[in-house]
Amino acid sequence: MPDIRPFRALRYDPEVAGDPARLVAPPYDVIGPALHELLLARHPRNAVRLDLPTSLPGEEPDERYRRVARTVAEWRSDGTLRRDPRPSVYVYEQAYRVPGTTLERTQRGFFGRLRIEPFGPGSSVLPHERTLSAPKEDRYRLLRATGMNTSPVVGLFEDPARGAADALAKAVAGAPVTDVVDDDGVRHRLWVVAAEPGGLVEALLAAASKGPVYIADGHHRYETAVRYRDERRVNSSETDPAFDFLLMLFLDAADALTVLPTHRLVRGLGEAGLARLAEGLPGLFLVEATSRGALVERFEAAGGLSGGAGRFGLVTRQGAWLLTARREAFAALPAQGGPAVRALDVLLLGVALEALLGIDAAAVAGGQRIAYTKSAAEAAAVVAAGDDGVDAAFLLEPTPVASILAVARDGDVMPQKSTYFYPKALTGLLLNPHEW
Repeated sequence: MPDIRPFRALRYDPEVAGDPARLVAPPYDVIGPALHELLLARHPRNAVRLDLPTSLPGEEPDERYRRVARTVAEWRSDGTLRRDPRPSVYVYEQAYRVPGTTLERTQRGFFGRLRIEPFGPGSSVLPHERTLSAPKEDRYRLLRATGMNTSPVVGLFEDPARGAADALAKAVAGAPVTDVVDDDGVRHRLWVVAAEPGGLVEALLAAASKGPVYIADGHHRYETAVRYRDERRVNSSETDPAFDFLLMLFLDAADALTVLPTHRLVRGLGEAGLARLAEGLPGLFLVEATSRGALVERFEAAGGLSGGAGRFGLVTRQGAWLLTARREAFAALPAQGGPAVRALDVLLLGVALEALLGIDAAAVAGGQRIAYTKSAAEAAAVVAAGDDGVDAAFLLEPTPVASILAVARDGDVMPQKSTYFYPKALTGLLLNPHEW
């Protein structure tokens, strides 16, 4: 079973640092250059300086990471960051509107420390996604320089008895220590719950530790933490060291979580490729002609759909269609993995692209034939304009949470860009120094 612990977080002191809304940032992997500049300008102590440092002219590559370590030391010294006096868990609530819809949701979870385990047979931490070497190296160098988790991994747990939901509801009865609204209109609130015998913390940890933890977001950070832990162990004689743990946001998989799809843009088909596609589609899909506007409206609001029914939108410059997979036709085509991964919409689409257009996994990984966007409207506009050689857009529904768990339990991983959990946990609400 997973080992989940309370801890003493490092947090901004608003009396010294100022308005928390100006200090927090999205996680590093969703920040583009323009947003990065905006966050740097928003406040001189914004958390983006810790989580996404950039090199200054003339600096050697690792200096930016060492600069973060010096910044943390300075901010701890001057009171910008203060460490909580007692081990606690940190209850976190996000209230938001599902993108493209009028649907309002609230999700609750808690931040704690999870003991790091390598993936594999017998592990109580299960992944669902492949990782790339470059992002892992960046996160490793930051972790090595700072000895601190600057942003959390997100994990899902299963709690049929709903003990965690009851404990979280009690925890949010009081006033939060942080209450901010981000640039997307998501309201983020945080409560500090100190660990006491027989208290809410024990109930939360017991509920979340009944079975495996499934990584929802942050696979690169997790694998980096495994590498860092193993290297620290070589020269350490500590018993139960803090670097054996990482910062995780724990969410109940049974809650109404929002998973957004990522749409596929297909390049370089030309007239011949589009003709092959049109000829081959009826063998694998029920094909229903529709309007581009209707498809965009449907799939722009895909975050409110349950997903998993094998439905896709297709937009080309010749028209727009709603596709529904003929699963019996796909059963005869080659695909890797167990039944859970083979049933995924993203896997069905990948199989179809290879069978109809010759775009195999190697071509997808190379990045030349497939591009991605989270906006159905943007996908349709790119096709209409023929930007970047894009001839077609396949619009997807979200991957159901139950399917994600099933794939992880089977020991499989999903194709690239299969899941996008929304909303993201803010960086800067709390930090996890590897100290007791």
